[in-house]
Amino acid sequence: MGKEECKTLLDALNKVTACYRHLVVTVGGTSDSQNLREELKKTRKKAQELAVANRNKLTTLLRDKTISKEDRAEYERLWVIFSTCMEFLEVDMKKALEIGQEFPLNVPKRYLIHSGMSGGTSAVAARAMSAQNMKYEADSNIDVADLKELENEINQVGEMMVEMEMKVNVANWTVEAKQDPGAELKSTISVGASSVGMISVNEETKSACDPTKVLAGVIFCAFLFIAVILAVLVIKLS
Repeated sequence: MGKEECKTLLDALNKVTACYRHLVVTVGGTSDSQNLREELKKTRKKAQELAVANRNKLTTLLRDKTISKEDRAEYERLWVIFSTCMEFLEVDMKKALEIGQEFPLNVPKRYLIHSGMSGGTSAVAARAMSAQNMKYEADSNIDVADLKELENEINQVGEMMVEMEMKVNVANWTVEAKQDPGAELKSTISVGASSVGMISVNEETKSACDPTKVLAGVIFCAFLFIAVILAVLVIKLS
């Protein structure tokens, strides 16, 4: 039961951190707004809540001396994935702070990227946070107050990562992956409908390289070449 709960928590953290990264990309662009800044705030808060839950759960399990060797190996693998999510979250929070400082909302707008596109990003945050309808009442000065709060939260995330390493000593290079490198690219799930196209291309390639067809083509070209030579000789003799 512990494994499934850990995997569920980790999957939720992974989705929310991915959502946060997607939102950070739009800061300073044509979709930047008070609502976006509020979405960023709520999404990173959710990510930090899930991070604490993951840390507490995995720390308790990995410090348990009674678990089997197989279970410990699985929890260590989940711990490495969790640590990676935390690193991504910290990087994206620092990026959001830096870009947010360069492109504040309380000054005449200057866009980082002129993509020609505009619109809301609530749907992305709603899917990641399992909320059907996200409505915000953003403060008119959110980009100033929130950046200060974001800076403090970045320090908290950094302190959490240090604390994690102190409590649980899991060396990343000692953890073995359950799949071979690139295995997900070879799976039928990831390939999906494109597998049909790949099969057809392979069949066409095989048919084009059929030895009998190649031999027939060579013979035809030889006869054609001889026929051209004979035609030239006949013309010259006449």
